[in-house]
Amino acid sequence: MPANYFDEPVAATYDDLSARMFAPEVLDPTLDVLTELAGEGAALELAVGTGRVALALADRGVGVHGIELSPAMLQRLRAKPGAARVGTTLGDMTSACVEGRFALVYLVFNTVSNVTTQDGQVAVFANAAAHLEPGGHFVIEVGVPQLQSVPRGERFHVFERTEDYLGVDEYDVVTQEMWSHHHRFEGAEGHRASIPFRYTWPSELDLMARLAGMSLVHRWAGWDRSPFTAESTSHVSVWRRDP
Repeated sequence: MPANYFDEPVAATYDDLSARMFAPEVLDPTLDVLTELAGEGAALELAVGTGRVALALADRGVGVHGIELSPAMLQRLRAKPGAARVGTTLGDMTSACVEGRFALVYLVFNTVSNVTTQDGQVAVFANAAAHLEPGGHFVIEVGVPQLQSVPRGERFHVFERTEDYLGVDEYDVVTQEMWSHHHRFEGAEGHRASIPFRYTWPSELDLMARLAGMSLVHRWAGWDRSPFTAESTSHVSVWRRDP
């Protein structure tokens, strides 16, 4: 079982620190894409977390099940209104099995990068494909590595800086490992949390999809379906399970 970086106390403040992700201008385009891809079928969310997307998708009439590694995150989901409409399985998204087949499997908000080995990420794609009905879709939302922002020979990139917060990404270009360092300040008090990731390039994810029997059908810069370009800092990619 991989390390759980989203247990207490992270789960206790996760929704508050991610409040902007609940805003309609962020969430509604996400739901529009996922609802369309699910069609009349059901959806499986990998790393369902506290249910930001799953609960809203269920509100749109889509049957949703979620897999989650962190018991503390699932506890928050289950305490929310409408949680009874979302089935949940506690487990690792690289291997956890859910009964039935789905029209849609999805993984949002950079969570594929929480799997910190290439073998593990390949297993995520294989597990997604195993849960898809033929012709079903697998969707990932993930950032593009910002290595162009890191000077040659350096490892660090400041991605956000405010009066009470400093966010720094650290890259290892040999292993594709990275760490997001979060520094939060409350008066004279300071708190730091660091979470490991493994960054991937879009072409690498396409190869993982091919190994799992899926083919790329869409790649956008975001949920608004804007074109993906060399300047894009993230992408939403959609693969279809081959018949």
